[in-house]
Amino acid sequence: MTTTTTSPAPSKDPGTGKRSPLLLGVVLAAQFMALLDTFIVNVAAPTIRSELDASGSALQLVIAGYTIAYAVLLITGARLGDLLGHRRMYLAGLLVFTVSSLGCGLATGTGPLIAFRLAQGAGAALLIPQVLSLIQRNFAGDARARALGAYSAVLATGAAAGQVAGGVLVSADLFGASWRPVFLVNVPIGLVLLVVGARVLPRDRRGTTQRGRGPDLPGLVLLAAAVSLLTLPLVLGQEQDWPLWTWFSLAAAVVFFAGFRSYESRLARRGGAPLVAPHVLGIPGMGRAVARIALVMAVNAGFLFVMTLHVQGGLGYSALRAGLSFAPVAVVFGVVGLTWRRWPGQNLLVTGGFLLSALSAVAVGGLLRDGGDLGPWAYLSFAVFGAGLALGFSPALTGALATVRKEDAADASGLLATVSQLGQLIGVATFGTLFLSRPIALGARASGDALWVCALTLAAASVLGASVGLLRRRR
Repeated sequence: MTTTTTSPAPSKDPGTGKRSPLLLGVVLAAQFMALLDTFIVNVAAPTIRSELDASGSALQLVIAGYTIAYAVLLITGARLGDLLGHRRMYLAGLLVFTVSSLGCGLATGTGPLIAFRLAQGAGAALLIPQVLSLIQRNFAGDARARALGAYSAVLATGAAAGQVAGGVLVSADLFGASWRPVFLVNVPIGLVLLVVGARVLPRDRRGTTQRGRGPDLPGLVLLAAAVSLLTLPLVLGQEQDWPLWTWFSLAAAVVFFAGFRSYESRLARRGGAPLVAPHVLGIPGMGRAVARIALVMAVNAGFLFVMTLHVQGGLGYSALRAGLSFAPVAVVFGVVGLTWRRWPGQNLLVTGGFLLSALSAVAVGGLLRDGGDLGPWAYLSFAVFGAGLALGFSPALTGALATVRKEDAADASGLLATVSQLGQLIGVATFGTLFLSRPIALGARASGDALWVCALTLAAASVLGASVGLLRRRR
């Protein structure tokens, strides 16, 4: 039977300690750095392909290898934090990520680059689940609400910020290193965070981890197989024109997810320690938050992906100009994510946010449908889109986590991080396939028509997100 022993309560609110702001800054900075690498390579891909003479499939694995390892191992990373200590696993994940980034930056061929990208993803999977657990365990009351607001802002701005940072670094060609600074920039930042983190992160005291919760190896195998079978066709299917194996893989993923859920439920009924405790999904608002977060991240990633294809392929923008074009999305998303608690009409923020993102997606598609350049109205629509996504994401995340107990923090962290990542993969695969299925090679006007179709579909997905908020929660 699972038992949890916690250390004595501190004498004062943990959210008011002097090191709390620095602690929050350290964990969120590392998370932001890890999230950037999901998208930062996108704009560097053409340069990597030409300099390393990479094939199309090898380039896909350079881009997707990180995402595959990251998505498959997230839940495992959360459980390891529970077993071995969140501070210990946070620092271990950060070390693996930093060393792997150095390896990526120094790679001389696609083989080593793919291997180090997989290692990067594994490091991120160890690191990121610990962030939410550390927040849950070291902040309380209003301090926790503010920390969760910052967490959600960082979690969801990583995609747009990655596009911007990638464009800036590739175009700057620092020291004649071409695409390599995209990876090497992580090394000094990671080393600083390791030093500071070792000083400010609270030590994993004996008794704070959950004893009796074993690694649940059958659950790990079932979940890893399910996520792998889902992830591989999503990231490689478009490049290979969706061969038959991708559809078999997706069908098998459904079977393995069902098997995982059945096994975990039976294990919980027997008094065992499932990889994800079934009662976590029963936390008030958690199921609804999972659906909303998946939709927000799918819309966010899909929008950024098809817009990148349009502005670089259809409009011929450079990597720098394309990256900077998405700055309004990232900046406004971050600002709204930090300030939404002071907005009126709290009960309607999520629904209103989804509707706002739907309207702005249609506006962007209509403005760019004729193949014209980005202008002030397009950038304004980008900003409104970022605001809508932030309102759809941050309150949903914070509301779901408000009632999560400390002993459930690791399960909730792994679950929501995995849902966020899978939402991004599904968004890129779905909307990317829709865009690329159109005759975009005919020029900017054809690319604009493809973007318009995607914009309407993105708006429909956003409306679906709004409808989720209107459904009564089933007990």
